[in-house]
Amino acid sequence: MSNPWVVVAVTIVLIAASAFFVAVEFALIAARKHRLEDAAPTSRAARAALRSSAELPVLLAGSQLGITVCTLALGAVTKPAVHHWITPLIEHLGAPLWVADAAGFVLALIVVTFLHLVVGEMAPKSWAIAHPERSATMLAIPMRAFMTVTRPLLTALNHAANWCLRKVGVTPVDEVDAGQDSAALRHLVEHSATVGTLDERYHGNLTSALELEQLTVGDIVAPNPGPSAVAPNADVGEIQTVSRDTGHLRLLVRTGDDVVGVVHVRDSLAAPAQSTAADLLRPVLRFDTSVPVYEALRVMRETRNHLALVAAPDSGVAIVGLVTITDVLQRLLPAAAGSDPINSVPPRRQGGGTTTAST
Repeated sequence: MSNPWVVVAVTIVLIAASAFFVAVEFALIAARKHRLEDAAPTSRAARAALRSSAELPVLLAGSQLGITVCTLALGAVTKPAVHHWITPLIEHLGAPLWVADAAGFVLALIVVTFLHLVVGEMAPKSWAIAHPERSATMLAIPMRAFMTVTRPLLTALNHAANWCLRKVGVTPVDEVDAGQDSAALRHLVEHSATVGTLDERYHGNLTSALELEQLTVGDIVAPNPGPSAVAPNADVGEIQTVSRDTGHLRLLVRTGDDVVGVVHVRDSLAAPAQSTAADLLRPVLRFDTSVPVYEALRVMRETRNHLALVAAPDSGVAIVGLVTITDVLQRLLPAAAGSDPINSVPPRRQGGGTTTAST
């Protein structure tokens, strides 16, 4: 091309196209899938980005194809033109033709490489990593259009790449694992605390939270085979008396060793005087000691149960004790440990109550 304006225009288009493909590649790798899912109901671009993330190998093949084409085109169009422009200038300075030609080649290579590397790759890469979800949604629709047109070629290239990987013993994957396992997170927390970038208070809370994955209900329950309870035929007066004596708002209703439910003292306040615990009881939530704490917390929140009965049937123990949401939260947030003024009454601690306030 002899027209310099045409060369400049083509160069700008090629560098912009290269920047587009680079940004798409890094944006989809860095973007958090759950954030795209949150935006998907109201954003067509976010839905397009999610579809691209679900077929990441094809998208990466498309990005690499686009970058390669742009690089080759710059080498075929821009570099010879710059070489052609620079060589006469160097020759005009008195250099021999072969020196001018060699110097023009080197300078043209430096100029084109700088434009492509800095403007066409490094800058868009940094932008995409700094704003992954934003860049992914902005570029998703045009990239989907490019993938639609070139899909047969991209699929063939991807299959060829996977074949080469399998030949050297590598298993191809279709998605990037964006999560972190508990061991990696625990190491990160410990390292942050060691170098002083994480406050000691937060270090303890985060460590406790990560331990919940391995903790079971049996690890946090306080052994108490005889928690506060009333008989099914106990009237409202007896329920209130036991609640005052033990300081527990929720009492088990049991017949011998059999627990038939749980009664809340609040229900007895508005109940007729002749009502019994059997009339006011609610089903009691039960857990084996092997149930993970996080699973127990999820069930208690979903069922709105603040108290659960813990048993160890495999060991022949009918009741190990009770566990409350307060027990779990105190294990998760040690700084919050203490009395529960909302769910317990100022008690005269007597009798066989649980070791923690039954919420």
